[in-house]
Amino acid sequence: MSTLVGELKDKVRHRIKATSSKWTYHAVNMLGGLVRRLSRGQTRRVAFLLGDFTHKVLRIRRDLVYGNISMTFPEKNPSEIRRIATDVYRNVAVNLLEVLRLPLIRNIDDVKSLVDLDPGEYLRGTRNGQTGAVMVSAHYGNWELMAMAFGIQVHPVTIIVKRLRNAMFDRSINEMRIMRGNSIVYDEQALREGLRLLDAGGILAILGDQSDPNATNYGEFLGRRTTMFHGPAFFALKAQVPLFVGMCRSNGDGRYTIETRSIDTSDLTFNKKDIAILTARYTRVIEEYILRWPEDWFWLHDRWKRR
Repeated sequence: MSTLVGELKDKVRHRIKATSSKWTYHAVNMLGGLVRRLSRGQTRRVAFLLGDFTHKVLRIRRDLVYGNISMTFPEKNPSEIRRIATDVYRNVAVNLLEVLRLPLIRNIDDVKSLVDLDPGEYLRGTRNGQTGAVMVSAHYGNWELMAMAFGIQVHPVTIIVKRLRNAMFDRSINEMRIMRGNSIVYDEQALREGLRLLDAGGILAILGDQSDPNATNYGEFLGRRTTMFHGPAFFALKAQVPLFVGMCRSNGDGRYTIETRSIDTSDLTFNKKDIAILTARYTRVIEEYILRWPEDWFWLHDRWKRR
């Protein structure tokens, strides 16, 4: 009897979860259809309202956001922390709605109307795009827009992604990621596919500001000890290809600036110590952006949960 009751509970939970995932998928699709009918200015105004509601009414992860900002900027007073947090929530909402507007970006003219992108450093470091490269970025600005813009204007990229729990939404967001020539590879397949891609001259794009889920590597991020993700350094040194940091920051007027910076690997070889050194080098660049323009980073992520 108890076994039957347990099976029924499992079926009910599974049904509720499936129904919830389906409704979430349809709600996001409806929201996407709506924002694609709005102008970009109207979309930003809606996003600001959504961000303020999430921040001040729903208070989603508010304590975490305020705490992380305060610990990173101990010299700032409460009003300055509150201002940064307000901009963080607004930018998160803007990025969400801008991602839903990605299908409106169809060609290079659409890219140039939205972003300022100078690929000179990447082109010089890869012999005008003739060699493979690792592009490291962060949960900063609009990283999804950056991948599409770079893929259209400069060179298609292959993005390492994590599989989302909502399978329908996972499929939908990946369709947007690849609709203009980019490709994706799930993280569990990235080792084999990533090295093959780099050997063939492709660009492998990785978000490098997250913690190491296996908690095997440690270092400092924004002044606090935490786990470090060594994946980008591993790929660059193993495949012997250049490594770049690419960052997409908001200009504050609805446009974005995408910047790439080459990270020196000339004195490094493929070993554990040098992988850690290279990780520290590109992490310092990511930190520079966060410290200068903190409102563009995704502070809602519990970056220091594994210490």
